[in-house]
Amino acid sequence: MSGRVVHFEIPFEDGDRAREFYREAFGWNLMVMPEVSYTMAATGPMNEQGRTTEPGYINGGMFDRSLGDAAGPVVTIEVDNVDDALATIEKLGGTTVAGRTAVGDMGFSGYYKDTEGNIMGLWETARQV
Repeated sequence: MSGRVVHFEIPFEDGDRAREFYREAFGWNLMVMPEVSYTMAATGPMNEQGRTTEPGYINGGMFDRSLGDAAGPVVTIEVDNVDDALATIEKLGGTTVAGRTAVGDMGFSGYYKDTEGNIMGLWETARQV
């Protein structure tokens, strides 16, 4: 398990307003994905596969606050297996918010609430065959 922070998510009330703010404030490249009610946020240079090309930063996304459980930003942590991580989290007093969910052919996500009430994300990269 890497345990690295690999993604972030920012909830919004008004998507156009939020995208304009982050685009103007930080120069982020934002790509709206209406089919999944999500906006991808590139915070630095990326290659053709959509991966970061420089160390030291991560990319993220934005979502309509009314579509999720998170009241604030969500930090996503990379794990070997979302199901195993959620089992460990529950053993330690956390709770599952959303179980293992496929994200296209890229991998799997999951969400949990930690012992302090924070909603956090999990990411499992799909294995290449």
